[in-house]
Amino acid sequence: MDTKALRRKILDLAIRGQLVPQDPADEPASVLLDRIRAEKQKMVKEGKLKAKDIKNDSIIFVGEDSLHYEKFADGSVKCIEDEIPFELPEGWAWERLGNVSTIARGGSPRPIEDFLTDDKNGINWIKIGDTEKDGKYILHTKERIKAAGLSKTRYVRSGDFLLTNSMSFGRPYILKTDGCIHDGWLVIGNIKTVFSQDYLYYALSSGFMYTTLSLLAAGSTVKNLKSDTVRSVLFPIPPLDEQERLARRLEELISFVDSINADEGKLVRIIEQTKSKILDLAIRGQLVPQDPNDEPASVLLERIRAEKEELIKQGKIKRDNKESVIFRGEDNSYYLRTGKLVESLEDWRFDALPETWELCCLGDVCDYGDCINVDTADIADDAWILDLEDIEKDTGAVIKKVTKAQRSSASTKHRFYSGQVLYSKLRPYLNKVVLSDADGYCTSEIIPLKFDRCVLPEYARYYLMSPTFLAYADRCSYGVKMPRMGTADGKKAIIPLPPLVEQKRIAKTIELLFSQLTRISEALV
Repeated sequence: MDTKALRRKILDLAIRGQLVPQDPADEPASVLLDRIRAEKQKMVKEGKLKAKDIKNDSIIFVGEDSLHYEKFADGSVKCIEDEIPFELPEGWAWERLGNVSTIARGGSPRPIEDFLTDDKNGINWIKIGDTEKDGKYILHTKERIKAAGLSKTRYVRSGDFLLTNSMSFGRPYILKTDGCIHDGWLVIGNIKTVFSQDYLYYALSSGFMYTTLSLLAAGSTVKNLKSDTVRSVLFPIPPLDEQERLARRLEELISFVDSINADEGKLVRIIEQTKSKILDLAIRGQLVPQDPNDEPASVLLERIRAEKEELIKQGKIKRDNKESVIFRGEDNSYYLRTGKLVESLEDWRFDALPETWELCCLGDVCDYGDCINVDTADIADDAWILDLEDIEKDTGAVIKKVTKAQRSSASTKHRFYSGQVLYSKLRPYLNKVVLSDADGYCTSEIIPLKFDRCVLPEYARYYLMSPTFLAYADRCSYGVKMPRMGTADGKKAIIPLPPLVEQKRIAKTIELLFSQLTRISEALV
């Protein structure tokens, strides 16, 4: 489920008056707005407010022709029907945000380093970094400034609204502390008489308001909100009582959406854990039943070894002096002998494999590290060039296929062929393993693997994606910023080999189970 879209829809319904029913007993917003205007005029007469503070105020009304008009302080009237975004319910009213609140931009004393202080009596210095992801309130600050900087900034109070300006513009927060703001903030104040705090927060958080502010923001590269721009924004104002009902309903629904999101996150983690468990069971002979009619892996391996010995005798290939041998000790545990060196394979935890299975070194059943290097200049323009960024982590899915003509690269590439397993040795924890469906070339950080006929490529791919192999690659990786597994360690990796026909059953079963789990994941989007 797309919870972000659901959240946007709920907020959109709210600001259109379609989330809770209207109550004819509510005082209309127009009456409230008339009362606020009258109060402002009274304050001007009493000297509590300056005439310039209301000179830009206007009155929005519906004419006898059912169109919206705006009357200005100088008496002029303008039809603004083309500015009205949508129709409001009875009892609601459109109003310029600047007519019912004060809006101002912050400021920064410079250089700011000269005004920062550790004095506990300093003034809170409110920064974007004081917010929490998806948070609603700003509760405290990490830094303070000296009182000397007050004249160069703007003081704000608990209960005021802050809007992020510039980079992540238009994100609202409710202040729960006093302090000063820099020019990356806009403050919306004096809202108590016309707005429920929570309604204003959700209305400012709506997709409608973000789109409105985005269209009005200045700047081609970095957009900025000007205070005059925000003052001019048309804002939907429900009756105060309805605002309270809306706020309560929104709190319930948003909380419900958040719980869905949390549950989805848990389910996604469970799905990933399930996939990992399936792979672990598969390489230990516990995913599909064994068939006594299957030719044991040992028989196939012996036949391959005999063929290899014959080729050595004929001088067609050379014997590998570093060849490793896996054997069971008197304790019935597996060991690896390389020359005179004997290593325990206890860490691999393969002691309980089915009788028809065998253990091998990865380098004994594939050409690990024997890559064909090709200069980019020798590659055709329409050839497939595979880079790490083209592979989705954990799934091994190829996100996009890019040709040489589409990708600018001068580095040497590895040649690979259809049916080969492509293993990323760089950052192996990203689990990028591909079964190639075509010929191509890849970055040298990817190792093409051609397996002997005793190993099904589909099975080998799933083994390389298993938690057991991932743990081994992690232990062997070197380099802090760009960890990778070396060729020698790759060859020494232990691969459990089922009978060939069982490998097919395992690969088919994994594919089926993974597709079912993927469909569940996709249903969450």
